[in-house]
Formats: sequence, C-alpha cells, structure tokens
Amino acid sequence: MSRSDVPALSRFGFAVLVLGQPGLKSNDTRRWQKNPHLLTSIEYLHGIFAYLEKQKITMYRMSSDVAPYVTHPDMPQFHQQVAEAKTELTALGRRATGMGLRLSFHPSQYTILNSPDPELNRKSVLDLESQSAILDTMSAGPEGCVVVHVGGVYGDKPAAMDRWVHTYKNLPEASKRRLVLENDDISYSAAEVLELHARTGVACVFDSHHFCCNNPEGLEIGQTAAKFLATWSGRGRPKTHVSSPRTQMRELKRRNKKTKKLETVAMPPLWTGHADYIDPFSFIDLMRRMPPEAEFDVMLEAKVKDLALRRLRNDLQRYAPDVAERFGLATDAPVPKEEEIILSEPPALETAELP
Repeated sequence: MSRSDVPALSRFGFAVLVLGQPGLKSNDTRRWQKNPHLLTSIEYLHGIFAYLEKQKITMYRMSSDVAPYVTHPDMPQFHQQVAEAKTELTALGRRATGMGLRLSFHPSQYTILNSPDPELNRKSVLDLESQSAILDTMSAGPEGCVVVHVGGVYGDKPAAMDRWVHTYKNLPEASKRRLVLENDDISYSAAEVLELHARTGVACVFDSHHFCCNNPEGLEIGQTAAKFLATWSGRGRPKTHVSSPRTQMRELKRRNKKTKKLETVAMPPLWTGHADYIDPFSFIDLMRRMPPEAEFDVMLEAKVKDLALRRLRNDLQRYAPDVAERFGLATDAPVPKEEEIILSEPPALETAELP
C-alpha cells in the first residue's frame, strides 16, 4: 500500500461542556434581560480551544446556543449577532483552522424539518441558517456540519418523510451545504435515513448506539456504517457518533397513591440513555467492523464529555493497539496502570449534576 493509500488518522471529539478544567463555559447563558451575545460566547470558546489544544483534541461540537435568542421571533434585537460578531468569528475560525480543529453543531430537539406545523418548520429553518452562517463566517471547511434528526412521525411516517424531503429541497443553499442527517434511537432507523439520502443526496451521520436501539430491518452494523460513510462523497471526511448505553439503576420520584407523598423508586435503565464513559470493548469491536480503508472521525456522546474521550484514548492504547493507531495514538510506549490513569484524571461531577 502506497503512502497515499493509507487512510488519514481519525479524530476524536466531544460535545459542548468541558469537565476536565473548571471554569470553562461553552456559551453565554444569561437571560435576555442581561443582553447576552455571541461575542461573549466567542470569548468562552477561545478558552475552550486553548484546552482542546493542550489535550490534543481536534474535534468539538459547539453549543447550539452560542448566539442567544438569535432566532427568537419576539426579540429582533438579537437577530443580527452573527453579523455584529463577524470580525471575532473570523478570528476564531482562523484559530480553529490553525489547530486542525473540526467543528460542528447539533441543534436542539426543537429544530424539526418535518413538522406539519409550518411555523415550527420556519423557525427550524432559521436555526439552521444561523448556525450555518456561523460556520461560514469562521471559514470552516466542508466537514463543518449541522447535524439534525428527521423529526417526528406524526401518525404517518411516509407523509412525515415526504415533508422532510420537501423542506430540505427548499433550504437555502448555504444551509443545505452544512446539513447532515442522523439516524435516531426511536423513530427513524438507519435504513430510513439512507432512503432519505437516496431521495435528496443529504450526507448522513451513522450513530452506532441509535443503530443498536432502532434497527427493525435487521441490518448488519459494519455494512450499514459503510453505506453512511459513502453518503459524504464530495462533502469532506465523514463523521460518526458513538456512545454506550447507560446501565445503572435509575432513581425516579413518584407519588404514592395511598399516602400522596413523593417516594424515590429504583427503576431499570433505559438503553437509549447515554453512559458516563465509553465501553472500550464495544468501541474496539465497532472499529474493527468498520471498513479498514475508510476515513472518518468519531464524535463521542458520553455524559462526562472530554473525560470520557481522554479515558478512551488510554483504553485503546492498553487493549487495542491496532485501533489506537487509527487515531494516531502511540502504541510503543508503556501505558500507565489503570488505577494510575483514574487517579490522574480530574474528578467528574456527580451524575445527577450532568446535563
């Protein structure tokens, strides 16, 4: 195999919140009365970028709220934040480019492109326009994307999928260039997302956890992942999402019908929930099922964010040097004992405090 045939190294990323260094904020969370602004969020992002550089993390999902209230219909005073922060966004983008940092957004569950409510669709399109404009102003490459789910079923899945296609085809070109579609854990399977790709050409993000939770067609994971990666032709390097299911008992508050008092009840886990860390053995198995020649990046969706990423890198060096090499991790140096790794990590927040 020639040097040009060797796949480029894969990157690891995490979403929004930094837990490995106290005091780093991801976005301006002040209420509207305090006049929050994208400019403040940019200052926070510079602090996060410094942490990413120190930790050699080269992919990051920015908060979808970096520009507070930017599309709020009743607050026009916030609508011009992207233009008002153009100089600062450009500088932030130059820094990201210099770091080789891949950036993305994942709008909230309220950004829905297939709703039968035209007003909700209109608002969702504005959200996509805003986040796409931020990436464009930062001169993010084609890999900088905005990830969405299909949306609701609304009692008629074929009609809901038709509405998604219609909305997508009528998006502004700037938003269409950035938008990518992800399979979800309940409503729209990988097979259905691939169908939407066939109808629109939209690039697709393969989420392995969602695939395991929602695969009624019985597809094979490696072959399906390969099909998702192929949807990125001409869009830059594909990205995938990886998480592990939460296995802990859940504690819920329920009102006792007899006493009328709230009681704490232990319940089994929901497998759709995310674990604090990534199960390294499942991750290793998944990576070995992926096409060996494929190039792709991995966004980790774990509750302890960057701490899960840092731990997984050590786990791969210990348990799977072949997979570690795919991510550019050294395999010729001794790996610290597991207890030493744990003791060297900053403590995570209590699970109850995590978002």
